[in-house]
Amino acid sequence: MLDVCLLGCGGMMPLPHRWLTSLLLRFNGNNMLIDCGEGTQIAMREKGWSPKPIGLICFTHFHADHISGLPGLILTMGNAERHEPLRIVGPKGVEGICRALLTIAPDIPFPIEYQELSGDTEFVWNGYRINAFRVRHNITCYGYSVDIDRAGRFDAERAKEFNIPLKLWRFLQKGETVEDEEGRVYKPELVMGPPRKGIKVTYCTDTRPTEAIVRYAHHSDLFICEGMYGESDKDAKAREHKHMTFYEAAELARKAEVKKLWLTHFSPSLVNPKPYMKRVREIFPAAEEGKDAKTVELDYE
Repeated sequence: MLDVCLLGCGGMMPLPHRWLTSLLLRFNGNNMLIDCGEGTQIAMREKGWSPKPIGLICFTHFHADHISGLPGLILTMGNAERHEPLRIVGPKGVEGICRALLTIAPDIPFPIEYQELSGDTEFVWNGYRINAFRVRHNITCYGYSVDIDRAGRFDAERAKEFNIPLKLWRFLQKGETVEDEEGRVYKPELVMGPPRKGIKVTYCTDTRPTEAIVRYAHHSDLFICEGMYGESDKDAKAREHKHMTFYEAAELARKAEVKKLWLTHFSPSLVNPKPYMKRVREIFPAAEEGKDAKTVELDYE
């Protein structure tokens, strides 16, 4: 089961009832955060979730509304007596920018490891398979597609047929090659069926529509996409500042054949997104407006 929480859905500046951009994912005791705008740790406290277990932070880009909450969050994690390493992933220059921000958070009691992205990149972290892909903003910016893969079904009858000792079954189920006491080697593909459908969440913000978004979001269970503007007269402004309208995001969701769309990263001028959702759902019926602390539990089919 994958827990997904949109901690903040605001863009540019926080509002009294809207925190800045941040998404928290929880799977099998491993928590990852995408973006960390100002107030992220407060949004997390309001949700009732602790920042201490976060082991991975991925940044889309380095505008302040996506990264300015990092020092406070790191301090809070340190004050919670965390000692496990933290991994931070982001565009080129991520280490220098984060170290500069963290000059106001000295004496961090845990190591921080940095991973700099260069072009589209796939990496694996504690059960998450993550694809970082370039999008089109006015500075280098990435979207993230997160997969929780699911192994094939274990064939117990086939395991018995090959006389595989029962004590080795669990290792084969985990995808490990094993050897019995007589030196016979068994590979997982001997008893495991084809991979089953897993869980997929794609997140992108601060971008114009691109074919890469459609490609990486394809068949996502949940697609979280920026909708900076809902007003019909903001098309030109969206193009000028390399953002998206609600309707462009809905069109991407339709093309990518996702199950559900959450809109996020609203302009401060957009006080209430609800009046614009009827038109959005005419393009993509399974669309919802984001809101702080909006949460869903995604499970395997």
